[in-house]
Amino acid sequence: MMKRFSTNRHLILIGILFFTLSCNSGNDEKKSRTEFLPYYNEASFTPIWLDPNSKEVNQLHTIPPFKLVNQNGDTVTHNTFKDKIYVTDFFFTTCPGICPKMTSNMGVLQDAFKNDDEVLLLSHSVTPQKDTVVVLKKYAEAHNVQSVKWHLVTGNRNEIYDLGRKSYFVEEDLGLKKNAEEFLHTENFILVDKHKHIRGIYNGLNKTSIQQLIADIKTLKREKGI
Repeated sequence: MMKRFSTNRHLILIGILFFTLSCNSGNDEKKSRTEFLPYYNEASFTPIWLDPNSKEVNQLHTIPPFKLVNQNGDTVTHNTFKDKIYVTDFFFTTCPGICPKMTSNMGVLQDAFKNDDEVLLLSHSVTPQKDTVVVLKKYAEAHNVQSVKWHLVTGNRNEIYDLGRKSYFVEEDLGLKKNAEEFLHTENFILVDKHKHIRGIYNGLNKTSIQQLIADIKTLKREKGI
């Protein structure tokens, strides 16, 4: 009788240990620290904390209309992202430095939201004269880019550079001031909500930052009014 009790006790202790470890492993997932994300209205990336349903939100900066071409030769415009949350960055296919890591981390986002139709990815080439549709297609195939989820785009250089510097502010958080002729190069990922508002900026080279971005996208999806 004593032996049976001892065996049962051991089984119970093992069960408690397994349950505890399971709970702890589930808590490893990074979460947003707030109920809703801030808005970013200008190049300093000073957070603006507003209720997503407030009237003031309508006065904030939004991404303007654009027209580019993706790796399949399809036209990509602001309407492609209508009612979508998206993450955007700026790269070029021959970049030997930061771009491979950025592309890899965009791939992490693609995997995280591969079954989520609300979330898209947008990567702009900063050497559009070299990164033709054919070149982007080869790059997409080499990096397992899923065209329904992730658009690699080329187009007019001035439009792409204006989007990067004047719309997404991708360089300006570093205090950089460049003229139109200077090269656009940044590791920043920008999070945009369904109403074309900027809701976050992230280091595209940093694994922790990417996990925070994944968590913030999930928070954004839960926001009322978004």
